[in-house]
Amino acid sequence: MTIHEYHIPVMLDPCIEGLAIDPNGIYVDLTFGGGGHSREILSKLEKGHLYAFDQDIDAEENVPDSPKITFIQANFRDFKKYLKLYGVREVDGILADLGISSHQIDEPSRGFSTRFEGKLDMRMGGDIKLTAREILNTYEESRLHKIFGIYGEVKNARTLAQAVVSQRVIKPFETTTEFKAFLQRYAPKGKEFKYFAQVFQALRIEVNDEMGALEDMLTQSVDVLKKDGRLVVMSYHSLEDRMVKNFINKGKFQGEVEKDFFGNLIRPLEPLTRGALVADENEVSQNPRARSAKLRIAKRN
Repeated sequence: MTIHEYHIPVMLDPCIEGLAIDPNGIYVDLTFGGGGHSREILSKLEKGHLYAFDQDIDAEENVPDSPKITFIQANFRDFKKYLKLYGVREVDGILADLGISSHQIDEPSRGFSTRFEGKLDMRMGGDIKLTAREILNTYEESRLHKIFGIYGEVKNARTLAQAVVSQRVIKPFETTTEFKAFLQRYAPKGKEFKYFAQVFQALRIEVNDEMGALEDMLTQSVDVLKKDGRLVVMSYHSLEDRMVKNFINKGKFQGEVEKDFFGNLIRPLEPLTRGALVADENEVSQNPRARSAKLRIAKRN
């Protein structure tokens, strides 16, 4: 399996520039995937070291043969704990590309894609017990409504939740193809593909507790980054980006930023980008998945 087949790194140059790499520094790639970003980081290290995380066991096949990289198969929500096991308490930079890899999408057995026949699974890591099938066939209507509405931003979330509960009594949902055929009845005309993608996204986020994991990761990043250390995060949907934006700008996920007696902002991170950076037209034409990417860069105060 080649890196190209696995995942094309999105906004590679802005990500690497954002890290402001010290050749002798310690860096963390929290979403190794096909290793595209990690390889570029490694190329700039001399005595430095890179710790690469990915909960997908398949990602390990892409790890370069280099003494400057340590691969850790784990969810990034636990990265602080794992770094401690390696004696690392402070790092110079952290990179997180929150997009699902092309490899995972294109693997039918994983059930992520609307394009392939597969079981309704959607687990990113082998230690996750919950599946999309279990959500659809067991969650109560109010919980399904919330998942579709918040995680998928589905406009008819209530109607869809009611329909799922009614349908599963007749026949439980088993495969992506079955579920997509069911969704066809509720999708806006001419916007079916977008609707399928929104619903599948909602299920994937719930299966993998992606918002909880992101919150844990961002909180830990403040503890682990050195002063002036860089945090580089790329997100792909508004929920993620809002969480990243709030944490960087306010030091919290909700509410307003606190100020000291003199009116200075009290926050652990300093944003280095005005708004989010996006991919240019040339990159989007070569890699359509870059279209929705939003990149935010911050440094530790």
